[in-house]
Amino acid sequence: MMGLVRGADAWEEQEDAGPSPCIAELGGPKGVAYRPGAPDIEAERHNKKWKERNVTSQVSVKEIKQFLSDILEPRKLVKVINKRENRLEKMKSHHKLRMKGFQYKDLSKRHKNYLKEQAKKMFTDEGDQLFKMGMKILQQSKSQKQKAEAYILLAKAADMGHLKAMEKVADALLFGNSGMQNVPAAIQLYKSLAKEGSYKAQNALGFLSSYGIGMEYNQAKALIYYTFGSAGGSIMSQMILGYRYFSGINVLQDCEVALRYYKKVADYIADNLEKGGGIPVEKVRLAERPENLSSNSEILDWEIYQYYRFLAERGDVQIQVSLGQLHLMGRKGLAQDYYKALYYFLKAAKAGSANAMAFIGKMYLDGNDAAPQNNATAFKYFSMAARKGNAIGLHGLGLLYFYGKGVPVNYTEALKYFRKAAEKGWPNAQFQLGFMYYSGFGLWKDYKLAFKYFYLASQSGQPLAIYYLAEMYATGTGVLRSCRAAVELYKGVCELGHWAEKFLTAYFAYKDGDIDASLVQYALLAEMGYEVAQSNSAFILESKKAKVIEKAKVYPMALLLWNRAAIQGNAFARVKIGDYYYYGYGTKKDYQAAATHYSIAVDKHQSAQAMFNLAYMHEHGLGIAKDIHMARRLYDMAAQTSPDAHLPALFALLKMETLHLLQDVLFLNFTTSWKWTESDHTLSLYWDVLAIVLIVAVLIVLLRNHVG
Repeated sequence: MMGLVRGADAWEEQEDAGPSPCIAELGGPKGVAYRPGAPDIEAERHNKKWKERNVTSQVSVKEIKQFLSDILEPRKLVKVINKRENRLEKMKSHHKLRMKGFQYKDLSKRHKNYLKEQAKKMFTDEGDQLFKMGMKILQQSKSQKQKAEAYILLAKAADMGHLKAMEKVADALLFGNSGMQNVPAAIQLYKSLAKEGSYKAQNALGFLSSYGIGMEYNQAKALIYYTFGSAGGSIMSQMILGYRYFSGINVLQDCEVALRYYKKVADYIADNLEKGGGIPVEKVRLAERPENLSSNSEILDWEIYQYYRFLAERGDVQIQVSLGQLHLMGRKGLAQDYYKALYYFLKAAKAGSANAMAFIGKMYLDGNDAAPQNNATAFKYFSMAARKGNAIGLHGLGLLYFYGKGVPVNYTEALKYFRKAAEKGWPNAQFQLGFMYYSGFGLWKDYKLAFKYFYLASQSGQPLAIYYLAEMYATGTGVLRSCRAAVELYKGVCELGHWAEKFLTAYFAYKDGDIDASLVQYALLAEMGYEVAQSNSAFILESKKAKVIEKAKVYPMALLLWNRAAIQGNAFARVKIGDYYYYGYGTKKDYQAAATHYSIAVDKHQSAQAMFNLAYMHEHGLGIAKDIHMARRLYDMAAQTSPDAHLPALFALLKMETLHLLQDVLFLNFTTSWKWTESDHTLSLYWDVLAIVLIVAVLIVLLRNHVG
């Protein structure tokens, strides 16, 4: 059914210990050496070609903004949509006038139809040409001005009724590409496209209805739109429906229906993975770093990148290999650049890095602009790495023998190299072994061994191993059938789709202050079942900076998203739900429900924040029985679980013990029970103020003594 993965989808750094001899003969292809700061060769060729063809003239930024503003204006957008419906009619009338002027009254009906078809074809061809030009510029663009020029061409094609161009422009208006967000204009375009049967438009309208963004909040309508979108072939709609049926969101929970939807999407993703696509995208959690978004491990900061480049030029082999990997895959927010990747790998390989040799072999095996496909060169570098015992090199040789690339097909040799690489823990080799046992290539089928190797590879995140595990659970092959296990595994594969790239664009939009554009992108991913996107969308809504959703719907929608994220195992989201019930955000105050969610966070996730909150509720008897001993225990647990909880837990315990000392000693024989109840209630309400006053008083005394 499926082919094998051609290259490694989970290539990671795996340097061998010990010194390696310098390899002087490594050179690479002529003219490949990368010069930092040099202009992109392909971009230069592309620009030269455009100038020669004189397809579009250079436009100023002012002209671009003016053109885009014209397109974004709702009144003019209606004209753009209507033009598609009446333009052909005008063309027909034009030809009728010409025929009258030249007295072609005797033309046959067939000839008239021919002229009409020719006019329609010319009109369509022009729109198609503009669309292709715009897409080419957009894919190769590296600046906002180039992207704006691309969208001008796409807008012109959309103006001529080109459906794909209209979809692209509508997406740009919805998601704020190049700073041109205009949700009402996008909705008008989507509605026009939906009438033409566009499944992408159906999916977009379903998404907007599910959140009430620019449209009426209506989950029933959203489900209808998603159903039509799925029937038309929308992969995103299928994934959304799979998530809804699996989680029981506005439909009856049905694992088997969810399995069917997720399998369709997973099959599509697996095909791309086998062709070398599906690179994982970094998913930044906004709630974890609201103060300094640039300081995180998911996105490489520009200053840090420049420092790494400096170290690489100074001869740091490990940094050279790391930068080569980042540029090869386009990770950590860096653009994919094969020339830079090959440049750093060659420098590291000359210094004796086995990993660098193996990655050069991979580049020549797969083929790209910097390293054209060459089996002999791939074999050379894989062999050099394998001689050093490098797992990636051993796996590469296994691939060459398995597919017969540059060498005769030899399953025995392939199996030998895959086993050696798998023993060193390389997940792609473990997957290949599993696939050989699963499919019976060069040996007898053995589903138990196939499951074993698929499972080992899946623990390192090898996506195709996860896919085949899902296949085995879905069909009961070699393992007891489990619909739930299959769906969960399929879901993990589906989340590697190209749409995950929106995590990066949404993050950068948020970082640049474009909150609405960021929210819309995160919200779409949240609708598709991404837990990180659900928590990020809720976090943005909670900040009250977004304007695309009505203020009255902000907290209820945030609560809904926190709940979906919590169901998927997000501890922070579970605590947030408790907070919403405790304070009455987006729902009625319910101390009992708050305590329930805090308890779940404590039991399942050992959350220090939940322990502290639950201790406070036990101390004061809010929603649960008053229990001082349990409160004391939970405060201690919070302090032990997280260093950040040490000081708050200390003050809380100090306050609690002080109050009970006053109750048991000072007021035992001098106050009536109702007076103590009143004072206890007052102290409980203002304990934090009293604690602060006490601390300030102690500090003042200490300061005076120090000065004196």
